[in-house]
Amino acid sequence: MTGKAGFKAGLIGAAAVLALTLLSLVPRVGSCCGCLNILVYVGIGVLAGFYLSPPRTAGAGAGAGALAGLISGAVGGLASGIIALIRGSVMAPRDILSSIPPEQMRQLRDLGFDPGQFAQMFGQGGGAAFGALGASMCCLGSLAVGAALGAIGGAVYAAAKKE
Repeated sequence: MTGKAGFKAGLIGAAAVLALTLLSLVPRVGSCCGCLNILVYVGIGVLAGFYLSPPRTAGAGAGAGALAGLISGAVGGLASGIIALIRGSVMAPRDILSSIPPEQMRQLRDLGFDPGQFAQMFGQGGGAAFGALGASMCCLGSLAVGAALGAIGGAVYAAAKKE
């Protein structure tokens, strides 16, 4: 029963995390989505604990919550990864360099940083490569955070509401 409860809550949570990931692209709304994601992962775990049939135990709640968090974390990480890939391949090196303030660029030059090398690295598919690196980090991070917070939410709910 733990797997069924975790899977059901995970699918509902995946829809919520996907919506928050897409909402994070909106400039003023995006800053709130990070905090909401944390609450959603805990809520997914609570929902998984709720779907468990009584009598509930903290261990079963943690297992169901972790499964739900993994499912929703995979969907959220995949969506964030795709966004990172698109951003990495679309940004031109001159756009990145022009966003660096002049005083910081002077400091980088003093340290031996050559803007030409940076533009060369990003100009030959480097943006997509760094986007792929960002995508893998997004996915791994979402899996870990989702599983941990989902397990916490499921364990707390199951321990509090045994019947």
